[in-house]
Amino acid sequence: MFEIDILMTCIVAFIALVIGLLAGYIFRKSLAEKTIGSAEQKAKNLLLDAENKCDTIKKEITIDAKEEAHRMRSEVESEIRERRAEIQKLERRLIQKEESIDRKIESIEKKEESITNKEQILIDKQNDIELKIKKQMDELERISGYTREEAKNLLLSNVEKEIRVEASVMIKEIESKAKEEGDKKAKEIITGAIQRCASDHVAESTVSVVPLPNDEMKGRIIGREGRNIRAIETLTGVDLIIDDTPEAVILSGFDPVRREIARISLEKLIVDGRIHPTRIEEMVEKAKLEVAQVIKEAGEQATFEVGIHNFHPELIKLLGRLKYRTSYGQNVLKHSIEVAHLAGLMAGELGLDVKLAKRAGLLHDIGKALDHEIEGTHVDIGMDVLKKYKESEIVINGMAAHHGDYEPKSMEAVLIAAADALSAARPGARRETLETYIKRLQKLEEIAMTTPGVEKAFAIQAGREIRILAKPDEMSDDGIVFLAREISKKIESELEYPGQIKVNVLRETRAIEYAK
Repeated sequence: MFEIDILMTCIVAFIALVIGLLAGYIFRKSLAEKTIGSAEQKAKNLLLDAENKCDTIKKEITIDAKEEAHRMRSEVESEIRERRAEIQKLERRLIQKEESIDRKIESIEKKEESITNKEQILIDKQNDIELKIKKQMDELERISGYTREEAKNLLLSNVEKEIRVEASVMIKEIESKAKEEGDKKAKEIITGAIQRCASDHVAESTVSVVPLPNDEMKGRIIGREGRNIRAIETLTGVDLIIDDTPEAVILSGFDPVRREIARISLEKLIVDGRIHPTRIEEMVEKAKLEVAQVIKEAGEQATFEVGIHNFHPELIKLLGRLKYRTSYGQNVLKHSIEVAHLAGLMAGELGLDVKLAKRAGLLHDIGKALDHEIEGTHVDIGMDVLKKYKESEIVINGMAAHHGDYEPKSMEAVLIAAADALSAARPGARRETLETYIKRLQKLEEIAMTTPGVEKAFAIQAGREIRILAKPDEMSDDGIVFLAREISKKIESELEYPGQIKVNVLRETRAIEYAK
């Protein structure tokens, strides 16, 4: 009985368990269906909202596009209206011009018709006059008994006799008056040109003074055992004079370019404070570049001062080099500018080409920029240079004829020669002694440079010493003794000079290597 109760209890528990499982399954299924239905509803709502927003955005974009199209259409229509208005204005102007041209053509045709009528009347009158003259001539021939040719010859013969006497007297009077007026006019033109041309005369010197901040700087310039001063003199070819002059060093040399390079280099070294052979070399190279720039600027300034442009760049550089050239103590660039002004003023008085005269005057001594580098006279060198840089034939002839080496082919060429003579003949413009002195120094350097084994030669101490750098690979230490003797003998035989000249030959060997 007890077992039956247990069995019944188990069955009831099993049935209750099954019923509970079925109830839980049904409950979960119902809950899941509700959740899914809610999610689907939300998704549908989101889709509806998205579709509504898309429709709204489409409508907004469509409205904006229509507004933009309307605005662009309005702008295009406005521009079209403006263009049409302009075209209508142009059409009206063209119509007015055509009407004006038609009226002018009609007026011209009327004038031509009137002129043709008048011309015909004149022809008829001329024929009538010729007929009357012929009748009168026939009547005169009948009365005089001479034919027309006989009367003409008789009349011409009598007139010729009278005119010859009067003409001879008149010619003498004209010649005499022309000479007087010509001399007077020429003097007036030359005097006026000289008075109107205000040019400075630059007295060229052979020394430059470099100020020092203190006397202690002199010792630093000389350097240990004189190595600094030797380096400066060797690299520049200028003699440094360090004496008792307070706070100053004197640079002596006949070549202004060398002296200027030495001056700039020394000033840079003094400012820098580091004075030693390597630094000296750097400063000398920088000074050379500066002087080259100064030469270019001097050429440009000369063309600006004269008022003539369109020169080849190389011609401007050659003009600038004339700043450092002298002729009998007269600065050649200043002289060339003065010649250009004088020639231009005289050309203006005579009604000639002023610009052409100035151009030829400025270039008349261009050969002197190269005469120490190229063989030949400065006239021949100048002709080659001007031909090379495509100057006109009149300018070349004006340059070539200024010393009478070639015949002048234009009035401007004659004026260049006159202006050159005027500039050179001014009181104080030139000094014979300085030119002679410079030529002697140039000849001294030339004698040394033509000797085998010489690399560089510099005349210093106002020509009392020549410093020579021998080629170390061609000359031994013993050979420089014979080189000095050979050069001294050549100087004695080829050059005239007061006193004595010291021949100082130097040989220097350098070893250079770079640490990498």
